[in-house]
Amino acid sequence: MNLMRTELDFSSEPALTPNTDPYALAKALSGRHLIGGKLVPASSGNSFEVIDPATGTVIGYGAEGDEADVNAAVEDAAAAQKEWGKMRARDRGALIHKCGEVLMDHVEELGRLIALETGKALRTESRVEASILADAFLFHAGLASELKGETVPHHPDMLTITVREPVGVVGAIIPWNVPLLLMALKIAPALVAGNTVVVKSAEEAPLTVLRVCQILASVLPAGCFNMLSGYGPECGAPLVAHPKVGKITFTGSVETGKIVYKTAADKLIPVTLELGGKSPMIVMKDADIDKAIGGAVTGMRFTRQGQSCTAASRMFVHADVHDEFVAKLREQVDAMVMGDPLDEKTDIGTIISPEQFAKVKSYIDHGKGEAGAEAIECSAMPTDEKFKDGLFVQPVVFLGMTNDSKLAREEIFGPVTCVIKWTDEEEVLAAANDSDYGLAATVWTNDLKAALNFTEKLQAGFVQVNQNLVVQPGLSYGGVKQSGIGKEATLEAMLEHFTKKKTIIFNKT
Repeated sequence: MNLMRTELDFSSEPALTPNTDPYALAKALSGRHLIGGKLVPASSGNSFEVIDPATGTVIGYGAEGDEADVNAAVEDAAAAQKEWGKMRARDRGALIHKCGEVLMDHVEELGRLIALETGKALRTESRVEASILADAFLFHAGLASELKGETVPHHPDMLTITVREPVGVVGAIIPWNVPLLLMALKIAPALVAGNTVVVKSAEEAPLTVLRVCQILASVLPAGCFNMLSGYGPECGAPLVAHPKVGKITFTGSVETGKIVYKTAADKLIPVTLELGGKSPMIVMKDADIDKAIGGAVTGMRFTRQGQSCTAASRMFVHADVHDEFVAKLREQVDAMVMGDPLDEKTDIGTIISPEQFAKVKSYIDHGKGEAGAEAIECSAMPTDEKFKDGLFVQPVVFLGMTNDSKLAREEIFGPVTCVIKWTDEEEVLAAANDSDYGLAATVWTNDLKAALNFTEKLQAGFVQVNQNLVVQPGLSYGGVKQSGIGKEATLEAMLEHFTKKKTIIFNKT
Protein backbone atom coordinates (compact mmCIF):
# COMPACT_ATOMS: atom_id res chain seq x y z
CA MET A 1 0.00 0.00 0.00
CA ASN A 2 1.34 3.45 -0.97
CA LEU A 3 0.55 6.73 0.74
CA MET A 4 0.59 10.23 -0.67
CA ARG A 5 2.57 12.99 1.00
CA THR A 6 -0.51 14.61 2.53
CA GLU A 7 -1.15 11.54 4.66
CA LEU A 8 2.21 11.75 6.45
CA ASP A 9 3.35 14.40 8.91
CA PHE A 10 6.40 16.35 7.73
CA SER A 11 5.95 19.29 10.08
CA SER A 12 9.01 18.38 12.15
CA GLU A 13 12.13 16.22 12.05
CA PRO A 14 13.04 13.56 14.61
CA ALA A 15 15.18 14.98 17.41
CA LEU A 16 18.85 14.01 17.24
CA THR A 17 18.96 12.85 20.85
CA PRO A 18 19.06 9.03 21.12
CA ASN A 19 15.56 7.53 21.07
CA THR A 20 15.28 3.91 22.17
CA ASP A 21 11.58 3.64 21.27
CA PRO A 22 11.89 2.10 17.80
CA TYR A 23 8.16 2.37 17.05
CA ALA A 24 8.10 6.12 17.67
CA LEU A 25 11.34 6.62 15.75
CA ALA A 26 10.11 4.61 12.75
CA LYS A 27 6.97 6.74 12.60
CA ALA A 28 8.92 10.00 12.89
CA LEU A 29 11.29 9.03 10.06
CA SER A 30 8.57 7.86 7.67
CA GLY A 31 8.30 9.01 4.08
CA ARG A 32 11.59 10.88 3.76
CA HIS A 33 14.86 10.99 1.87
CA LEU A 34 17.96 12.90 2.95
CA ILE A 35 18.94 15.43 0.27
CA GLY A 36 21.09 18.48 0.85
CA GLY A 37 21.39 17.71 4.54
CA LYS A 38 17.61 17.84 5.04
CA LEU A 39 14.89 15.21 5.45
CA VAL A 40 12.49 15.66 2.55
CA PRO A 41 9.58 13.69 1.07
CA ALA A 42 9.80 12.02 -2.33
CA SER A 43 9.19 14.42 -5.21
CA SER A 44 6.14 12.36 -6.19
CA GLY A 45 4.82 12.40 -2.64
CA ASN A 46 4.57 8.61 -2.73
CA SER A 47 5.71 6.23 -0.02
CA PHE A 48 5.64 2.50 0.67
CA GLU A 49 5.00 0.37 3.72
CA VAL A 50 7.79 -0.84 5.99
CA ILE A 51 6.70 -4.04 7.74
CA ASP A 52 7.74 -5.53 11.07
CA PRO A 53 8.52 -9.10 9.91
CA ALA A 54 7.92 -10.51 13.40
CA THR A 55 4.26 -9.44 13.50
CA GLY A 56 3.35 -8.46 9.95
CA THR A 57 2.28 -4.98 11.07
CA VAL A 58 3.15 -1.68 9.39
CA ILE A 59 5.70 0.26 11.45
CA GLY A 60 6.36 3.12 9.05
CA TYR A 61 6.82 4.23 5.47
CA GLY A 62 9.76 4.70 3.14
CA ALA A 63 9.90 7.52 0.62
CA GLU A 64 9.35 6.10 -2.87
CA GLY A 65 12.18 7.64 -4.84
CA ASP A 66 12.29 8.05 -8.61
CA GLU A 67 14.45 9.69 -11.26
CA ALA A 68 13.59 13.20 -10.09
CA ASP A 69 14.82 12.39 -6.57
CA VAL A 70 17.97 10.80 -7.98
CA ASN A 71 18.68 13.91 -10.06
CA ALA A 72 18.24 16.17 -7.04
CA ALA A 73 20.49 14.03 -4.85
CA VAL A 74 23.25 13.62 -7.43
CA GLU A 75 23.28 17.30 -8.38
CA ASP A 76 23.51 18.19 -4.71
CA ALA A 77 26.36 15.73 -4.18
CA ALA A 78 28.22 16.97 -7.26
CA ALA A 79 28.03 20.57 -6.06
CA ALA A 80 29.20 19.66 -2.55
CA GLN A 81 32.10 17.55 -3.83
CA LYS A 82 33.95 20.58 -5.19
CA GLU A 83 34.66 21.92 -1.71
CA TRP A 84 34.72 18.56 0.12
CA GLY A 85 37.38 17.22 -2.26
CA LYS A 86 39.57 20.29 -1.69
CA MET A 87 39.52 19.92 2.08
CA ARG A 88 42.72 18.70 3.73
CA ALA A 89 42.49 14.91 4.03
CA ARG A 90 43.17 14.90 7.76
CA ASP A 91 40.37 17.43 8.28
CA ARG A 92 38.00 15.12 6.44
CA GLY A 93 39.26 12.29 8.60
CA ALA A 94 38.60 14.30 11.76
CA LEU A 95 34.98 14.85 10.70
CA ILE A 96 34.52 11.16 9.90
CA HIS A 97 35.98 10.34 13.32
CA LYS A 98 33.43 12.67 14.88
CA CYS A 99 30.72 10.79 12.99
CA GLY A 100 31.94 7.54 14.54
CA GLU A 101 31.85 9.06 18.03
CA VAL A 102 28.31 10.35 17.59
CA LEU A 103 27.14 7.04 16.12
CA MET A 104 28.58 5.25 19.14
CA ASP A 105 26.20 7.28 21.31
CA HIS A 106 23.31 5.95 19.21
CA VAL A 107 24.22 2.24 19.26
CA GLU A 108 21.28 1.16 21.40
CA GLU A 109 18.82 3.28 19.45
CA LEU A 110 20.03 2.01 16.07
CA GLY A 111 20.19 -1.58 17.29
CA ARG A 112 16.58 -1.50 18.42
CA LEU A 113 15.35 0.17 15.24
CA ILE A 114 17.14 -2.26 12.92
CA ALA A 115 15.81 -5.19 14.98
CA LEU A 116 12.26 -3.92 14.53
CA GLU A 117 12.73 -3.24 10.84
CA THR A 118 14.57 -6.41 9.78
CA GLY A 119 13.56 -9.01 12.38
CA LYS A 120 17.17 -9.63 13.45
CA ALA A 121 17.56 -10.34 17.16
CA LEU A 122 18.74 -7.35 19.17
CA ARG A 123 21.25 -9.11 21.43
CA THR A 124 22.88 -11.47 18.95
CA GLU A 125 22.77 -9.36 15.77
CA SER A 126 21.33 -5.86 15.68
CA ARG A 127 23.17 -4.23 18.58
CA VAL A 128 26.41 -5.78 17.32
CA GLU A 129 25.84 -4.38 13.83
CA ALA A 130 25.20 -0.89 15.21
CA SER A 131 28.48 -1.07 17.14
CA ILE A 132 30.46 -2.17 14.08
CA LEU A 133 28.85 0.64 12.09
CA ALA A 134 30.36 3.21 14.45
CA ASP A 135 33.70 1.38 14.52
CA ALA A 136 33.87 1.38 10.71
CA PHE A 137 33.73 5.17 10.69
CA LEU A 138 36.41 5.40 13.37
CA PHE A 139 38.63 2.95 11.48
CA HIS A 140 38.39 4.70 8.12
CA ALA A 141 38.86 8.12 9.70
CA GLY A 142 42.35 7.02 10.71
CA LEU A 143 43.24 6.25 7.10
CA ALA A 144 42.97 9.86 5.94
CA SER A 145 46.73 10.45 6.23
CA GLU A 146 47.41 7.47 3.98
CA LEU A 147 46.00 9.10 0.83
CA LYS A 148 49.54 9.30 -0.50
CA GLY A 149 51.10 9.27 -3.91
CA GLU A 150 54.50 7.94 -4.95
CA THR A 151 57.84 9.19 -6.18
CA VAL A 152 58.79 7.27 -9.32
CA PRO A 153 62.51 6.88 -10.30
CA HIS A 154 61.73 7.28 -13.99
CA HIS A 155 64.63 9.47 -15.17
CA PRO A 156 67.36 11.45 -13.37
CA ASP A 157 66.37 14.67 -15.19
CA MET A 158 62.71 14.31 -14.31
CA LEU A 159 60.78 14.48 -11.07
CA THR A 160 57.96 11.96 -11.47
CA ILE A 161 55.23 11.65 -8.87
CA THR A 162 51.75 10.24 -8.56
CA VAL A 163 48.86 11.75 -6.61
CA ARG A 164 45.53 10.33 -5.46
CA GLU A 165 42.38 12.23 -6.42
CA PRO A 166 38.71 11.51 -5.58
CA VAL A 167 36.52 9.97 -8.26
CA GLY A 168 33.69 12.47 -7.63
CA VAL A 169 30.17 11.30 -6.81
CA VAL A 170 29.85 7.70 -5.60
CA GLY A 171 26.57 5.80 -5.90
CA ALA A 172 26.26 3.25 -3.08
CA ILE A 173 23.51 0.61 -3.25
CA ILE A 174 23.12 -1.47 -0.11
CA PRO A 175 21.15 -4.62 0.84
CA TRP A 176 18.77 -5.34 3.69
CA ASN A 177 20.60 -8.10 5.59
CA VAL A 178 23.32 -5.96 7.25
CA PRO A 179 22.53 -2.51 5.87
CA LEU A 180 24.35 -0.46 8.51
CA LEU A 181 27.69 -2.26 8.31
CA LEU A 182 27.70 -2.51 4.53
CA MET A 183 26.73 1.14 4.19
CA ALA A 184 29.59 2.15 6.47
CA LEU A 185 32.11 0.12 4.45
CA LYS A 186 31.05 2.16 1.39
CA ILE A 187 30.32 5.62 2.78
CA ALA A 188 33.23 6.04 5.21
CA PRO A 189 36.15 5.34 2.83
CA ALA A 190 34.47 7.21 -0.03
CA LEU A 191 34.06 10.32 2.11
CA VAL A 192 37.56 10.14 3.59
CA ALA A 193 38.97 9.96 0.05
CA GLY A 194 37.21 13.22 -0.87
CA ASN A 195 34.15 11.90 -2.68
CA THR A 196 30.53 12.69 -2.00
CA VAL A 197 27.98 9.88 -1.84
CA VAL A 198 24.39 9.07 -2.77
CA VAL A 199 23.13 6.01 -0.89
CA LYS A 200 20.20 3.96 -2.13
CA SER A 201 18.77 1.78 0.67
CA ALA A 202 16.95 -1.52 0.30
CA GLU A 203 13.19 -1.03 0.22
CA GLU A 204 12.79 -3.64 2.97
CA ALA A 205 14.93 -1.65 5.43
CA PRO A 206 15.11 2.11 4.74
CA LEU A 207 14.38 3.66 8.14
CA THR A 208 17.48 2.83 10.19
CA VAL A 209 19.69 3.79 7.26
CA LEU A 210 17.85 7.11 7.09
CA ARG A 211 18.38 7.67 10.81
CA VAL A 212 22.12 7.07 10.41
CA CYS A 213 22.21 9.56 7.56
CA GLN A 214 20.33 12.14 9.61
CA ILE A 215 22.90 11.73 12.38
CA LEU A 216 25.80 12.06 9.93
CA ALA A 217 24.22 15.18 8.45
CA SER A 218 24.49 16.84 11.86
CA VAL A 219 28.28 16.53 11.62
CA LEU A 220 29.22 16.78 7.94
CA PRO A 221 28.74 19.64 5.45
CA ALA A 222 25.39 19.55 3.66
CA GLY A 223 25.42 17.54 0.46
CA CYS A 224 28.45 15.38 1.26
CA PHE A 225 26.11 12.45 1.18
CA ASN A 226 22.47 11.97 0.32
CA MET A 227 20.17 9.02 0.95
CA LEU A 228 17.30 7.74 -1.17
CA SER A 229 14.86 4.89 -0.67
CA GLY A 230 12.73 3.19 -3.29
CA TYR A 231 12.60 0.32 -5.70
CA GLY A 232 15.41 -0.82 -7.96
CA PRO A 233 14.02 0.00 -11.43
CA GLU A 234 12.63 3.40 -10.43
CA CYS A 235 15.35 4.57 -8.03
CA GLY A 236 18.43 2.34 -8.22
CA ALA A 237 18.67 2.17 -12.00
CA PRO A 238 18.63 5.98 -12.53
CA LEU A 239 21.33 6.32 -9.88
CA VAL A 240 23.64 3.88 -11.66
CA ALA A 241 22.95 5.49 -15.03
CA HIS A 242 23.29 9.12 -13.92
CA PRO A 243 26.05 10.86 -15.93
CA LYS A 244 27.48 12.63 -12.87
CA VAL A 245 27.95 9.42 -10.87
CA GLY A 246 31.58 8.38 -11.32
CA LYS A 247 31.67 5.17 -9.30
CA ILE A 248 29.15 2.52 -8.21
CA THR A 249 29.57 0.25 -5.21
CA PHE A 250 26.85 -2.39 -4.94
CA THR A 251 26.03 -5.24 -2.58
CA GLY A 252 23.16 -7.55 -3.50
CA SER A 253 22.13 -10.39 -5.76
CA VAL A 254 24.14 -11.73 -8.68
CA GLU A 255 21.31 -10.97 -11.09
CA THR A 256 21.04 -7.32 -10.08
CA GLY A 257 24.81 -7.01 -9.89
CA LYS A 258 25.10 -8.01 -13.54
CA ILE A 259 22.58 -5.32 -14.51
CA VAL A 260 24.55 -2.74 -12.53
CA TYR A 261 27.78 -3.88 -14.19
CA LYS A 262 26.33 -3.60 -17.71
CA THR A 263 25.00 -0.09 -17.06
CA ALA A 264 28.30 1.02 -15.56
CA ALA A 265 30.13 -0.47 -18.56
CA ASP A 266 28.13 1.76 -20.90
CA LYS A 267 29.47 4.74 -18.94
CA LEU A 268 32.96 3.24 -18.52
CA ILE A 269 32.96 3.90 -14.78
CA PRO A 270 34.45 1.61 -12.11
CA VAL A 271 32.30 -0.66 -9.98
CA THR A 272 32.69 -2.73 -6.84
CA LEU A 273 30.33 -5.70 -6.61
CA GLU A 274 29.82 -7.86 -3.51
CA LEU A 275 27.35 -10.52 -4.57
CA GLY A 276 26.28 -14.01 -3.49
CA GLY A 277 28.00 -16.95 -1.90
CA LYS A 278 27.75 -20.66 -1.21
CA SER A 279 30.56 -20.92 1.29
CA PRO A 280 32.10 -24.30 2.13
CA MET A 281 33.09 -25.31 5.66
CA ILE A 282 35.52 -28.23 5.60
CA VAL A 283 35.91 -30.24 8.81
CA MET A 284 38.88 -32.67 8.94
CA LYS A 285 38.83 -35.82 11.06
CA ASP A 286 41.47 -34.34 13.41
CA ALA A 287 39.53 -31.11 14.00
CA ASP A 288 38.51 -29.89 17.45
CA ILE A 289 34.83 -30.75 17.06
CA ASP A 290 33.56 -28.48 19.81
CA LYS A 291 35.39 -25.54 18.27
CA ALA A 292 34.11 -26.52 14.83
CA ILE A 293 30.52 -26.65 16.11
CA GLY A 294 30.87 -23.13 17.46
CA GLY A 295 32.23 -22.11 14.09
CA ALA A 296 29.35 -23.81 12.31
CA VAL A 297 26.72 -21.98 14.36
CA THR A 298 28.48 -18.66 13.88
CA GLY A 299 29.46 -19.36 10.30
CA MET A 300 25.99 -20.37 9.18
CA ARG A 301 24.76 -17.07 10.69
CA PHE A 302 21.84 -18.81 12.37
CA THR A 303 21.35 -15.69 14.50
CA ARG A 304 20.80 -13.81 11.23
CA GLN A 305 18.43 -16.52 10.01
CA GLY A 306 21.09 -17.56 7.50
CA GLN A 307 20.60 -14.30 5.60
CA SER A 308 24.28 -13.82 4.81
CA CYS A 309 26.40 -14.09 1.69
CA THR A 310 29.12 -15.80 3.72
CA ALA A 311 26.79 -18.35 5.38
CA ALA A 312 28.41 -21.78 5.73
CA SER A 313 25.61 -23.45 3.81
CA ARG A 314 27.80 -26.36 2.63
CA MET A 315 29.41 -28.22 5.54
CA PHE A 316 31.78 -30.94 4.34
CA VAL A 317 32.44 -33.14 7.39
CA HIS A 318 34.81 -36.10 7.40
CA ALA A 319 32.97 -39.42 7.71
CA ASP A 320 34.88 -40.34 10.89
CA VAL A 321 33.43 -37.39 12.81
CA HIS A 322 30.23 -36.81 10.84
CA ASP A 323 27.77 -38.30 13.31
CA GLU A 324 29.33 -36.60 16.32
CA PHE A 325 29.35 -33.29 14.46
CA VAL A 326 25.68 -33.56 13.47
CA ALA A 327 24.57 -34.53 16.97
CA LYS A 328 26.41 -31.61 18.59
CA LEU A 329 25.29 -29.15 15.92
CA ARG A 330 21.69 -30.16 16.45
CA GLU A 331 22.07 -29.84 20.21
CA GLN A 332 23.47 -26.31 19.96
CA VAL A 333 20.93 -25.01 17.47
CA ASP A 334 18.08 -26.66 19.40
CA ALA A 335 19.16 -24.61 22.43
CA MET A 336 18.78 -21.35 20.52
CA VAL A 337 15.62 -19.34 21.23
CA MET A 338 13.40 -18.09 18.41
CA GLY A 339 11.14 -15.19 19.25
CA ASP A 340 10.66 -11.45 19.59
CA PRO A 341 13.67 -9.71 17.97
CA LEU A 342 13.53 -6.99 20.65
CA ASP A 343 13.64 -9.50 23.52
CA GLU A 344 17.09 -9.91 25.10
CA LYS A 345 16.47 -13.67 25.46
CA THR A 346 16.01 -14.15 21.72
CA ASP A 347 18.80 -15.73 19.66
CA ILE A 348 17.00 -16.06 16.31
CA GLY A 349 14.53 -13.62 14.77
CA THR A 350 12.70 -13.67 11.44
CA ILE A 351 13.15 -13.74 7.71
CA ILE A 352 13.04 -10.22 6.24
CA SER A 353 9.99 -10.32 3.94
CA PRO A 354 7.11 -12.50 2.73
CA GLU A 355 8.89 -12.94 -0.61
CA GLN A 356 12.08 -14.17 1.01
CA PHE A 357 10.08 -16.33 3.42
CA ALA A 358 8.34 -18.06 0.50
CA LYS A 359 11.66 -18.59 -1.26
CA VAL A 360 13.28 -20.19 1.79
CA LYS A 361 10.27 -22.42 2.44
CA SER A 362 10.30 -23.59 -1.18
CA TYR A 363 13.93 -24.69 -0.85
CA ILE A 364 13.16 -26.57 2.35
CA ASP A 365 10.21 -28.31 0.70
CA HIS A 366 12.38 -29.22 -2.28
CA GLY A 367 15.08 -30.64 -0.02
CA LYS A 368 12.59 -32.77 1.90
CA GLY A 369 11.53 -34.29 -1.41
CA GLU A 370 15.03 -35.28 -2.53
CA ALA A 371 15.78 -39.01 -2.49
CA GLY A 372 17.96 -40.00 0.45
CA ALA A 373 17.75 -36.60 2.13
CA GLU A 374 16.98 -36.15 5.83
CA ALA A 375 15.82 -32.82 7.19
CA ILE A 376 16.60 -32.02 10.85
CA GLU A 377 14.51 -29.08 12.03
CA CYS A 378 16.06 -27.34 15.02
CA SER A 379 15.04 -24.89 17.74
CA ALA A 380 11.30 -24.22 18.15
CA MET A 381 8.80 -21.74 16.78
CA PRO A 382 7.67 -18.95 19.14
CA THR A 383 4.37 -19.69 20.84
CA ASP A 384 3.24 -16.14 21.60
CA GLU A 385 0.02 -15.45 19.68
CA LYS A 386 1.19 -12.00 18.57
CA PHE A 387 3.84 -13.67 16.40
CA LYS A 388 1.44 -16.00 14.60
CA ASP A 389 1.86 -13.99 11.39
CA GLY A 390 5.59 -13.52 11.84
CA LEU A 391 8.09 -14.72 9.24
CA PHE A 392 9.79 -17.30 11.45
CA VAL A 393 11.56 -20.30 9.90
CA GLN A 394 13.15 -23.04 12.00
CA PRO A 395 16.80 -23.74 11.12
CA VAL A 396 17.10 -26.89 9.01
CA VAL A 397 20.15 -29.15 8.70
CA PHE A 398 19.98 -31.47 5.68
CA LEU A 399 21.81 -34.78 5.63
CA GLY A 400 22.30 -37.30 2.86
CA MET A 401 22.73 -34.78 0.05
CA THR A 402 25.53 -34.46 -2.49
CA ASN A 403 27.24 -31.36 -3.77
CA ASP A 404 25.09 -31.64 -6.91
CA SER A 405 21.89 -31.03 -4.97
CA LYS A 406 19.97 -27.86 -5.72
CA LEU A 407 20.26 -26.91 -2.04
CA ALA A 408 24.04 -27.31 -2.17
CA ARG A 409 24.45 -25.29 -5.35
CA GLU A 410 22.03 -22.35 -5.07
CA GLU A 411 22.14 -19.51 -2.58
CA ILE A 412 19.12 -19.89 -0.29
CA PHE A 413 19.69 -16.91 2.02
CA GLY A 414 17.88 -18.64 4.84
CA PRO A 415 18.68 -20.86 7.87
CA VAL A 416 19.33 -23.95 5.75
CA THR A 417 22.60 -25.89 5.51
CA CYS A 418 23.71 -29.20 4.01
CA VAL A 419 26.12 -31.48 5.90
CA ILE A 420 27.95 -33.65 3.37
CA LYS A 421 30.21 -36.63 4.24
CA TRP A 422 33.64 -36.97 2.70
CA THR A 423 36.73 -39.21 2.97
CA ASP A 424 39.20 -38.07 0.27
CA GLU A 425 40.96 -34.69 0.59
CA GLU A 426 41.34 -34.04 -3.13
CA GLU A 427 37.70 -34.91 -3.76
CA VAL A 428 36.38 -32.63 -1.02
CA LEU A 429 38.61 -29.80 -2.22
CA ALA A 430 37.26 -30.25 -5.75
CA ALA A 431 33.70 -30.28 -4.41
CA ALA A 432 34.27 -27.13 -2.37
CA ASN A 433 35.52 -25.35 -5.48
CA ASP A 434 32.75 -26.76 -7.67
CA SER A 435 30.53 -23.72 -7.34
CA ASP A 436 29.65 -20.59 -9.29
CA TYR A 437 30.52 -18.64 -6.13
CA GLY A 438 33.80 -17.91 -4.38
CA LEU A 439 33.18 -15.57 -1.46
CA ALA A 440 34.26 -17.31 1.76
CA ALA A 441 35.48 -20.65 3.07
CA THR A 442 36.72 -22.17 6.33
CA VAL A 443 38.94 -25.14 7.15
CA TRP A 444 38.92 -26.91 10.52
CA THR A 445 42.02 -28.97 11.29
CA ASN A 446 45.06 -29.23 13.58
CA ASP A 447 47.22 -30.38 10.66
CA LEU A 448 49.27 -27.41 9.47
CA LYS A 449 50.21 -29.07 6.20
CA ALA A 450 46.56 -29.76 5.36
CA ALA A 451 45.57 -26.21 6.34
CA LEU A 452 48.22 -24.71 4.07
CA ASN A 453 47.23 -27.00 1.21
CA PHE A 454 43.54 -26.12 1.45
CA THR A 455 43.94 -22.39 1.96
CA GLU A 456 46.20 -22.26 -1.09
CA LYS A 457 43.79 -24.15 -3.34
CA LEU A 458 40.37 -22.95 -2.16
CA GLN A 459 38.80 -20.59 -4.69
CA ALA A 460 37.47 -17.95 -2.33
CA GLY A 461 38.34 -14.40 -1.38
CA PHE A 462 37.97 -14.74 2.40
CA VAL A 463 39.43 -17.96 3.85
CA GLN A 464 39.82 -18.78 7.56
CA VAL A 465 41.26 -21.69 9.53
CA ASN A 466 39.71 -22.80 12.83
CA GLN A 467 37.56 -19.67 13.09
CA ASN A 468 34.71 -17.91 11.33
CA LEU A 469 34.88 -14.17 11.87
CA VAL A 470 32.24 -11.94 10.33
CA VAL A 471 33.11 -9.03 8.05
CA GLN A 472 34.78 -6.20 9.95
CA PRO A 473 36.96 -3.15 9.34
CA GLY A 474 40.60 -3.93 8.64
CA LEU A 475 40.04 -7.35 7.04
CA SER A 476 40.05 -7.37 3.25
CA TYR A 477 36.65 -8.64 2.15
CA GLY A 478 35.38 -9.65 -1.28
CA GLY A 479 34.96 -12.65 -3.53
CA VAL A 480 35.91 -14.25 -6.83
CA LYS A 481 33.89 -15.83 -9.63
CA GLN A 482 30.22 -14.76 -9.36
CA SER A 483 30.68 -13.57 -5.80
CA GLY A 484 31.82 -10.22 -7.07
CA ILE A 485 34.54 -7.81 -8.09
CA GLY A 486 36.81 -5.85 -5.78
CA LYS A 487 37.49 -5.70 -2.06
CA GLU A 488 36.17 -3.67 0.85
CA ALA A 489 37.09 -2.69 4.41
CA THR A 490 40.82 -1.85 4.12
CA LEU A 491 43.19 0.97 3.22
CA GLU A 492 44.01 -0.77 -0.06
CA ALA A 493 40.31 -0.98 -0.91
CA MET A 494 39.83 2.73 -0.21
CA LEU A 495 42.73 3.68 -2.46
CA GLU A 496 41.80 1.29 -5.25
CA HIS A 497 38.07 1.93 -5.38
CA PHE A 498 37.56 5.52 -4.24
CA THR A 499 40.53 7.36 -5.76
CA LYS A 500 42.08 7.68 -9.18
CA LYS A 501 45.82 7.93 -9.69
CA LYS A 502 47.38 10.79 -11.64
CA THR A 503 50.99 10.76 -12.85
CA ILE A 504 52.80 14.13 -12.93
CA ILE A 505 56.25 14.65 -14.49
CA PHE A 506 58.48 17.70 -14.01
CA ASN A 507 61.37 18.08 -16.48
CA LYS A 508 64.27 19.57 -14.50
CA THR A 509 66.45 20.42 -17.52
